[in-house]
Formats: sequence, C-alpha cells, structure tokens
Amino acid sequence: MKCRLSLLAVISFTLLAATDPKEPAVVTAGVAGSPPSDAIVLFDGKDLSAWKSEDGTPSKWAVTDGYAEMRGKSILTRQEFGSIQLHIEWASPAEVKGEGQGRGNSGVYFQGRYEIQVLDSWRNKTYFNGQASAFYGHNAPLVNASRKPGEWQAYDIIFHPPTPSAEGKIVPGSFTVFHNGVLVQDHIPISGDATTSAKFSGATPTGPLMLQDHGNPVRYRNIWLRKLD
Repeated sequence: MKCRLSLLAVISFTLLAATDPKEPAVVTAGVAGSPPSDAIVLFDGKDLSAWKSEDGTPSKWAVTDGYAEMRGKSILTRQEFGSIQLHIEWASPAEVKGEGQGRGNSGVYFQGRYEIQVLDSWRNKTYFNGQASAFYGHNAPLVNASRKPGEWQAYDIIFHPPTPSAEGKIVPGSFTVFHNGVLVQDHIPISGDATTSAKFSGATPTGPLMLQDHGNPVRYRNIWLRKLD
C-alpha cells in the first residue's frame, strides 16, 4: 500500500508539473490603490512625460497638487500595450454644470479604440450605455457605483484586445471593470468592430491608452498598469 501511494503521488506531481511548468513571479502588492512592484506607472502626480497630445506634441494638461486636469486635447501614452490591468482615478468637477453627456464627460480608451466612459453619473440621467463605467455605446454597467461630483473615483479594468485568428477571423477580446471596487462589467466581449471611432476596424495587437478631452475639466491621478501578455 505504501508503494502504491508513493507511485500515485509521483504520478500526480508529474501531471501537475506538466500543466503548471512555470514558477509564478514574486510581486509585491500595493496598498490602497498604489502600484504593485511590477506595474508601469503612467502618472504619479508629478509630470505627464509618459504622455503626448494627439498631434504628438507634449501634453498641455495642467499638473498640480498630484493630479492632471484636462486642457484642450486628448492625450495618449507614448508606449503601446496589448492585454493589461489598469488602475486609474478620476474626478468630475465639483461645480455641476450641464446635464447628461455634458456633465464631467471624458473617457479611457484602450488601444485608442475601445472606450470605458467617464461621466458625472451622480443623479444625472443619460442613455444607459453612455453613463460612467459603460463600455461606451455597447454595454451599460451592471450598477451605477458613482460618487458625488468632485469626489475621487477609481476604475480597475482588465482588458484583453480582440485578436485575429489563423482563419482570418477576429477572436473577441474582453472587458472586466470595477468602479469604486464594485463589479460593473463582467468579462463582456469586445468584437473587432466595437471601436468607439469609425476610423478603426479589425484588430491590432497593441495600441496606446488614451484619455479623452471632451471639453469638461475632469481630473486624473494615480494611473498605472500591468502587462498581461
């Protein structure tokens, strides 16, 4: 019996080793939204050197008191990414002006193509797939987890882009989104034609992260990501 158990243990260990051949890397976790040790920090409150304006010039956004405020043009990361885990914090203006899509409007674009909406959705009616944390134009959030105007909010987002298959078709990607710690998008599919801008089609392996300037003084801080591919 001892020999049989020992043989079974060896077989089990061999099977496990075959299916899990790589030792996981050691990562030191961050605290309260701070980046883990393997993160790429895109904005730490000091400068926007990791970003550029849409025309390629340095960003003109104002940086003060640890945050960046939108000024005139959308900004894109200088580096391009595929699958990522993103943490980003934002705040709509404390002084409420306008309504619907005119209130605290911005957006986080993955690969410059697929938008998770930023909007002041505190007691602010608009179309469901256009409110805060929506996959804009496609999927409304499961719940509205918005905080009051002027308060800091956080998105934690897992993004996998659509990819071309060997047969020439597009394999859908996915979004998983937490808004202020609440699950609001649960592994929803992203097809190749689900881009927010009509100028894009198909799929691409990498692209920049973009923060949209929509004419409202939305603020951002504590932006970091982890590569997942």
